Amino acid sequence: MGTLEYNSSHPAIEIEDETLAHLKIVIGTKLRRHESFMMTWLADETNTAGRLTIWMHPAIPLLIAFEDAKMPVIDQKRLERMMEHLNARGELVLDQLS
Repeated sequence: MGTLEYNSSHPAIEIEDETLAHLKIVIGTKLRRHESFMMTWLADETNTAGRLTIWMHPAIPLLIAFEDAKMPVIDQKRLERMMEHLNARGELVLDQLS
């Protein structure tokens, strides 16, 4: 289980390494193009909110940490689906990724 930490303002988001590897590419692609977007995920049991959303922007620090040193295999079809959903909605919903 890796983590994604955004702007160091909240606890890191825990994400399974395979999904995190795909997210890294999708987020990196959008931010490299200077395209901001929303990202939403289900809060963990320690948070009073049921769902959290952040505005991803190229100027805000982002740290991606993988649990395993070996990178997972990237599924090109999965990447394409993730980018299509993000481009269509302007939002990346983590609990709807597959």
